[in-house]
Amino acid sequence: MADIKQRQGNALIGLFKEIFNWYPSNYPAAERKLLFKLDLSILVFACLCFFVKYLDQTNISNAYVSGLKEDFALNGNELNYFNVCYYVSYVVFQVPGMMLMSRPRLARWLLPTLEVLWGICTFAQSQVTNVHQLYALRFLVGMLEAPVFAGTHFILGSWYSGPELFKRAGTWFICNPLGSMISGYLQSAAYTNLSGVGGMEGWRWLFIIDGIFTLPVALLGFIVFPGVPDSPKPFYFTSEDIALARERLARAKIRKPGPLNLDVFKRTLSRWHIWIFVFCYICMIIGSYPNSYMNLWLKAEGFSVVKINQLPTVTYAINILASWLGTTLATIYPSWTIYTGATGGMVFSAICMIIWNIPKPLKFVAWYVLGVSGCLSPILYSTVNTIVKGDSEERALIMGSMMTFGYSFNIWVPLLLFPTAGPNGAPRWRIGWPVALTFYILLWGGFVTSLLLHRRE
Repeated sequence: MADIKQRQGNALIGLFKEIFNWYPSNYPAAERKLLFKLDLSILVFACLCFFVKYLDQTNISNAYVSGLKEDFALNGNELNYFNVCYYVSYVVFQVPGMMLMSRPRLARWLLPTLEVLWGICTFAQSQVTNVHQLYALRFLVGMLEAPVFAGTHFILGSWYSGPELFKRAGTWFICNPLGSMISGYLQSAAYTNLSGVGGMEGWRWLFIIDGIFTLPVALLGFIVFPGVPDSPKPFYFTSEDIALARERLARAKIRKPGPLNLDVFKRTLSRWHIWIFVFCYICMIIGSYPNSYMNLWLKAEGFSVVKINQLPTVTYAINILASWLGTTLATIYPSWTIYTGATGGMVFSAICMIIWNIPKPLKFVAWYVLGVSGCLSPILYSTVNTIVKGDSEERALIMGSMMTFGYSFNIWVPLLLFPTAGPNGAPRWRIGWPVALTFYILLWGGFVTSLLLHRRE
């Protein structure tokens, strides 16, 4: 018995060490040094960029429940229309943005340039005088932010492989819920401390604060972001670093970018990868749409503006833990087991929401458990990077298509399944929650199918 306990203890210690083992001791010193440089450049900028993207993307919901609705006398589905304007442009510019990202000479400068432009648009949202101006600015922000998510996954997959990739993708994805969480605290602080300052409402100050965060991050990107290994060499890389990076790619069988022509589309469409992975992402987008709208339920329950902005941040905190820990564990255990556990949590929450008339503490638990979905996206995209590592153009096209077709459903599905107002409106969503439950299960099935097809190959 003592022997068994000792083995279990050793196994737990080994697991703990592996979770934090970012620079394996069996790597040569030069390779560990290169990984550290990559983390300081790619990961730091990518995390900050993703953080401000989600800060900018989610602030419209926080502004809506913090005075925007009352100031513009919005009584219908305007919040959905704001999101529709954002996602229409977000969808249209996905594949063009990803194709540009796959070009070595453009990859280094594209994201910082786009970030400067969407920072300007974020500032402009603080000065709108009617809802139509806000519609137009949400469209522009969506267009400029389009390549950030899939583009960063593409960049990560161009430098890292195997467990390195999964661990860094999970850490980077933390900045999604972190941006959403801090947006809630910022709006709460702006509403409490800045309402009336400079003659502006608190929700307007949120956009100004977001813009102040965005522009310095963009300027940092011009200095440190390296693009892909074949991009112009940044100042902090030596020729030996670049040679080692290319050697690592060859060792991991990651093909460097080739010609961008019609054959890219022909060979991509002839393989199963794009069809399965696009299906998975569509399921993820539809299923997870209501996850970030706990604030609408809190508003309907009569909570204060401060509580409406603060209480949902617990979901984002769980999202952060799930993103980091779940993706790391997927490098140690079979990724389908992590997906199964997270899907179980989503199914539990969806069933609670379908029943609806449950004790309020259980309702809080159900909203918060939705946070376990944080590991689903980074594991899925890291799996794409791993399975399609032998074709850079196909990989870029698949990731762009996942975002295009996935988020195209965000243009019309919310209006039908997740309306803000009406008998089936937020937060009850009599039709929306059963549909979300169905797509959680379909996502799990699609992901497991992709692993089985890859194993058969």
